[in-house]
Amino acid sequence: MTEKIVVAYDGSENAHNAVNFALDVARAKNATLVVVHVLEWSPYSFLTKTEIEERHMRRKEELERADKAIVSPLLQEIQSSGVAVEVMVKYGHISETLLKVVADTGAKQLVIGRTGQSSISTRLFGSVAGTLAQAAPVAVTIVP
Repeated sequence: MTEKIVVAYDGSENAHNAVNFALDVARAKNATLVVVHVLEWSPYSFLTKTEIEERHMRRKEELERADKAIVSPLLQEIQSSGVAVEVMVKYGHISETLLKVVADTGAKQLVIGRTGQSSISTRLFGSVAGTLAQAAPVAVTIVP
């Protein structure tokens, strides 16, 4: 079985740097790169049935838009890298979703970009990178 490396991608420059780093590692290890784009989605229990149906329609549209605008351009860019690439576009809490993908794929490493921003909310609630570095069951590489 081929080793897998999960890399989070949100279309930012830092995420792009993380993909480039992960490509180099995957190429050196002859591993498969699993590119994951997570759309933040928080469930609301106080929605009506109609609102829930509308929300699911928007969810489907957002997944398609993310695939077309963010993921597909990246795939076109890296298709000639010589690295096997899998892509996932998921909804959920970013850290939890990435940890689930790592577990589900049996990945040996998780690569993420660092935003470099230090806002008050990050200091109070923590960052995705900080959460993953503490909670991941595999090596986490944070790329600036």
